[in-house]
Formats: sequence, C-alpha cells, structure tokens
Amino acid sequence: MPAGRIHDRVTLWGLPLCGGVTFLASGRSAAATLIVCSGYLLGGLLLGPDLDIHSRPYKRWGWFRWIWLPYQKSIRHRSFWSHGFLVGTSLRVLYLGLWLLGISSIGLLLWAGTIAGAQWWPLFQTNLQTIVQGGLLFFQRYSQESLLLFLGLEIGAMSHSGSDAIISAWKRSRRRRKSPKPSRSKLTRPQQARSRQTRAKP
Repeated sequence: MPAGRIHDRVTLWGLPLCGGVTFLASGRSAAATLIVCSGYLLGGLLLGPDLDIHSRPYKRWGWFRWIWLPYQKSIRHRSFWSHGFLVGTSLRVLYLGLWLLGISSIGLLLWAGTIAGAQWWPLFQTNLQTIVQGGLLFFQRYSQESLLLFLGLEIGAMSHSGSDAIISAWKRSRRRRKSPKPSRSKLTRPQQARSRQTRAKP
C-alpha cells in the first residue's frame, strides 16, 4: 500500500487533469469546475478512504478527528465499505452528516433549555424541524451543485483507491519475478533419480 505522501502527490498531480476535463465537459463552466475541483481536493486530502485508519486525512481533522473513531472501529481497512466505488464516499458523507445533525441537536437542546426553561421541548422540536426542513430545501434548490460536489468527492476518493490497486499489483508482480525458482541441486537424491528416469523414458 502506498504511503500517505504518495496519495497526496497523486491527488495534487491529478488536479489539473480533473479541472481540465470538468471544464470541457461542463461547457466551459467555471462554477462547475470550481465545485468539482473543490470536492476532488476534499475527497483526496480530507474525506478520503483512509479515514478508516490513523492516516494523514484522519490527522488533518485536528481537534475533530475523534468523530472518526467509531467509523474506524466499525470498518475494516481497505474494505468495500471504505474503498468501494460510490459506497465509500456515500457512507462517509452520510456519517459526517449524522454527526453534524447530532452536534446541532445538542447545541439546540442546550439553547432551548436555557431560553425556555420548563417549556424547552416544544421550542427544541420546532427549531429542530426547521433545521431539517431547511437542509432538505437547500439540497433540493442546489441539487445540481450538490451532485457536482459529490462527483468531485468520488473522483478524489477513487484516485486514492486506484493508486492503491495499481501500486499493490505492481509490488505483487515484482515479488513474483524476484521469487527464486527451485533448482535441481536442491532436489533430494530420490527426486533426482526419479527425474533421470523420467527423462530416460522414450
């Protein structure tokens, strides 16, 4: 498996290609190119498949990296659920979204308890419903931009998984080429006798 710095280099080297292809495919749209490239960098450097271990993307979360500890304990490294096509990125986005919703709910709960006192529940319920509906309306209104961002995240993640697969296959081929072939000198005497008899048969 390649080191974290190699993954970072692959991500950065692939950025011009990602930007150029997106710019041409989107009809020379600068906005679409910016969104996809932003998602590409996030997917390659911050929200990548290696969040399932103590990796560089994990450390880049700083004080908030603890939120990925349950994710790491639940998913085996380089499994389909972390490195799989579409599945890995979708699961990480959903996981992060649930964390954001949970943290927002706790903050809202503390705020409602402070403001409303004994009547905190109706205030909390109303504002939580407003937050959820606002998020759904946002994604509905900006559905195209959301899809472009997800596309960039997926391309960044796949650049990581693709480099994993290529380098692992290259290392396996090198090991096969370097593995020593059994020589005749290492055969035992009965094996050598059987080998001579086999060659002597017409």
